[in-house]
Amino acid sequence: MSITILAIESSCDDTSAAVIRDGYVLSNLIANQDVHKAYGGVVPELASRAHQANIVPVVDQALARAAISTEEIDAVAFTRGPGLLGSLLVGTSFAKGFALARNIPLVEVNHLQAHVMVHFAKEPGHENRIPSFPFLCLLVSGGHTQLIIVRDFLTMELIGNTIDDAAGEAFDKCAKVIGLPYPGGPVIDKLAKEGNPKAFSFAKPRIQGLDFSFSGLKTSFLYSLRDQIKENEKFIDENLNDLCASLQSTIIEILVSKLVRASTETGIKEIGIAGGVSANSGLRGALTAEAVKREWNLFLPEFRYTTDNAAMIGVTGYYKYLRKEFSDQSISPLARFEI
Repeated sequence: MSITILAIESSCDDTSAAVIRDGYVLSNLIANQDVHKAYGGVVPELASRAHQANIVPVVDQALARAAISTEEIDAVAFTRGPGLLGSLLVGTSFAKGFALARNIPLVEVNHLQAHVMVHFAKEPGHENRIPSFPFLCLLVSGGHTQLIIVRDFLTMELIGNTIDDAAGEAFDKCAKVIGLPYPGGPVIDKLAKEGNPKAFSFAKPRIQGLDFSFSGLKTSFLYSLRDQIKENEKFIDENLNDLCASLQSTIIEILVSKLVRASTETGIKEIGIAGGVSANSGLRGALTAEAVKREWNLFLPEFRYTTDNAAMIGVTGYYKYLRKEFSDQSISPLARFEI
């Protein structure tokens, strides 16, 4: 008997709905919120209001795209956290109402766990390559930078975490300093392709073990700009591509070195990346080179699955459904929710 899951994702500024049947993605719709670009970052109140406007049409389109009726839905999976509380409330409330009206199970999903689980998203008619257990995943996003051992579909061990800022945050904040629009990470990636990654040198953290730190890099970047601008007020404009390439190269070197160390210490050669920064072309290229060098079996997510999306929520919800891990109507969202 088939299991069909309606999935809802509303942790930040993207409203997304997907339909998953037996682990296969039948539809995955995302409504973006351009309003935040004018403010250089996500404004929580504006995000929650936009979710309220977007969620019904996005769900309607997801069902239509999958050619599935509401009567065919067996459960509703939703992002419980982590994320912006106001945004999470919209998705959680919709999921609870839908499940209550249809008298079907409600499945809470950890947003971070779902990013990792996107490697198990399958699509009809496509070659579906998935990692074997255990595998090692580098989760890199705007709010999180983590190293995770994935022992089975729902058992994950956190072995490395950022002690301050995340890699995606470093990209976006440094981009803002040099006048690039939000989100800055993709813009830096584009400009870096035309720059020299060795043009400038920035401080790298000396963090023991498998943890990360990016606050010192941001400070080093800011101070370097300050000193150079004193000598030449047009420094940023004249060196923009090189600045982007050097910054990106430094962040990638930090990420890859920790991943190499984790693989060496654990002996795991099944390697995956996930999260918004996993779309970065420089990071993908660096990891592909390391995979050849170190004989890794590397898994890079499809670009459409790197950002926040409901497909990853639905896939995770599907495996939780198989284990009968359901929630009741008293469930509430969590701004902080550890993997």
